[in-house]
Amino acid sequence: MKIALADLLKKLPLPATAKWPEGVWDLEGFRHGSMSLIVFAPHGKDYQTVHDQDELYFVMKGSGTLVREGRRYTFETGDALFVAAGEDHHFEDFSEDLTLWAVFWGPKGGE
Repeated sequence: MKIALADLLKKLPLPATAKWPEGVWDLEGFRHGSMSLIVFAPHGKDYQTVHDQDELYFVMKGSGTLVREGRRYTFETGDALFVAAGEDHHFEDFSEDLTLWAVFWGPKGGE
C-alpha cells in the first residue's frame, strides 16, 4: 500500500461537525488489520478525545506542544510522539502548518 501525504492534504478539511466546528482536519489514508494511518493537520483548536488504541504521531511539518495526561511535551518537525490507549491528550500552541501522520494499532485498551 502507498498513499501520498500531499494527496490526503488536498482533501482537507472535511465538513465541520458539532465536535469540530472549524472543519475536520484528519483523514484515514489506509488500514490493515488493527493498524490505520491517518493524516492529522489541525487548524484552530484540537478537539480530539481519548482513543481506544495506542497511537504514534510522526511530525511531518510544524511544531507545538502535546499535552498528555497533564504533562507537556514540545515537538518539532522530525519528532515522534507516543500516546497510549486511554490517555487524555491534545495539541496546543501549534504552528499553522502542523502536519502529522498518526498511526493507530493494536487491541482496544492498548498493548
